[in-house]
Formats: sequence, C-alpha cells, structure tokens
Amino acid sequence: MATLAQPAGPFALGTFSAPDGDPFPGLLAKGRVLDLGRALDWSPSEVRALLERWEETLPALRALADDDAQEWQPLEGLRVHAPVEPRQIFQSGANYRQHVIDLEVAHRSPDDPRTVEEARAEIAAVMDRRAAEDLPYVFIGLPSTVAGPYDDVVLPAWAEQPDWELELAAVIARPAHRVSVEEALEYVAGYTIANDLTDRATVFRRDMKAIGTDWLRCKNAPGFTPLGPWLVPAESIADPGDLRVTLRLNGDTMQDESTKDMLFGVARLVSYISQTARLLPGDLVLTGSPAGNGMHWGRLLRDGDVMEGSITGLGVQRTRCVEEVRR
Repeated sequence: MATLAQPAGPFALGTFSAPDGDPFPGLLAKGRVLDLGRALDWSPSEVRALLERWEETLPALRALADDDAQEWQPLEGLRVHAPVEPRQIFQSGANYRQHVIDLEVAHRSPDDPRTVEEARAEIAAVMDRRAAEDLPYVFIGLPSTVAGPYDDVVLPAWAEQPDWELELAAVIARPAHRVSVEEALEYVAGYTIANDLTDRATVFRRDMKAIGTDWLRCKNAPGFTPLGPWLVPAESIADPGDLRVTLRLNGDTMQDESTKDMLFGVARLVSYISQTARLLPGDLVLTGSPAGNGMHWGRLLRDGDVMEGSITGLGVQRTRCVEEVRR
C-alpha cells in the first residue's frame, strides 16, 4: 500500500498499477493519481517517454494537475513502482565530507601519533581541497537493481555484510554530453530517492588486491536499488544542495545529514559524467551517501529489518529486508 507522503510542489510523477493491472505513468497531485497514458493524447506507456519529450510535456502536466474534470483515482489502493526505468545508473562514491572524515579517522593506523581531533582537522582540510581542485569519483550500476519504494529487499545468501546507503538521485531529462557545470542543471528533470545497497564484504577483491573495488559484485544484486516513491520536478526543489537525507532502521535514526555536506553537487556530477558518457532521458545520477552507514554503527542488515528513507520534499520509501533462502 502506498504511503501518503505528499511531495514538494503541486505535482509529481510516478509509476502505478491497480491490483492485477499493468503499470502506467501517473501524475500525483492532491493525493490522487491521473493515468497519463489516457490523459495525454499521445498515450505514453512509461515515465521515461515523458522525459524524452520533457520540454513539451511539463506545461501539460502543470495544467493537468489543476484539472478536476479528469478521471482521477485515489492513491490509496494503487501499487507504487519505481518512478522510472533508467537505461544507465551513475553512482558517486565518497561524496559526503563528514562521511569520508569519519571513515578515515576510524581506519587510521594504530600507531598514528595524531589525536582524533588533529586527524579530523587534517582530513577535513584534504576534503576541502579535494572539493575545490579534484574530480568526483563515479562508477556505473545496472538498471536491473532497481526496485519499487515499498518492495521487499532480498538479502542474497552470499552477502555477508549488506548495508544501506540512502541517496539523492537526479533524473536526466534530455541527452547530455560534454555540458558545462553552469548548464548541467538544465538537463535534470527532477529528483527522487535511492537506497544504494552495498555488500561491504565484497567491495574489495581479496584475490586481486591490485585491481581494487568490485562494484559488480557488491552493489548489483537484483533489487539493491529501491527507488522512489516519486519523481519530483526540479522546478519544485528550490535547492538540491540543501535537502535533508534521513534513514531510519526499525524506527532508529541512522543517517540524518544535509546535502550541503556533499563535496560535489548535482551540477558538478552531471557535468563531470557528461564529459565521458552520454546521459540519456531517465538516467539516474546517484549523488553519494552521507555518514551513518551500517559499518559506522557496527550493525548490518538482517532478515526482518525495515528501512524508512526520506529526503526533503521527495516523500518516503519503506522497505523490508527478507533473507534469501539458502539452497
């Protein structure tokens, strides 16, 4: 059942289905949903089709949101799916200042002569320099990891240390290649919530340490990216660099940080990615996770855990962890 958490602005987009019905692209406004496959004369079958014609579609959506004569249906009773099916997922790592400082301090050598305060100050200076002078760290995820915002998360039997990473996700509106930082946000249709789950035990290759990280293994299990519930248009989010990212595990707050703490904001990430890749409508740019992951708390995910993730103006997703049955 959908959680009745209204997004910022007058409307948002989502993917919905009635019981035993096919998914459809929907407009959410005032707690009700309009099937855009019927309301728009060109009958889009998915949200990504709307993004591919975003400039002409957005004015129509504004008008429909206030049109009481349309055939609206209540959100209650509809199943909410991931709001969009991306073709590409770009993920930013080590992008929150406090998170990186915490990790560096926690993993410093036992014979490090610095006090904790001295170590934090030095690492903070390095982070500030990195934000000013260096480049983002971005890798690629698989679309098959995407799941709905209220779906169960299956913890694979092989995953020894499954962890949460709640993140702001930017959704691309039109093809972007080699765009500047100044124009990058013009290519963003809106924002949604992603929980970029990671198995910490398989982040690094034990058999090939010189190779480094193994993002395929640790992040790309089916359903490891719960997405949504809504795609909120960028025009309804005043500043993506000033949103609160909060994750609760079984009711206890684990992550609670502002996107102000990001080293590289949405514009810099989109621009950086576009210098190499060609971003396409519906693609996701995950902006990194703030401090408060399971490794920090010494508490990883297990069967029966319930994660509730929220970001200012973007609604709430709620997922339950289910352990895969070993065969």
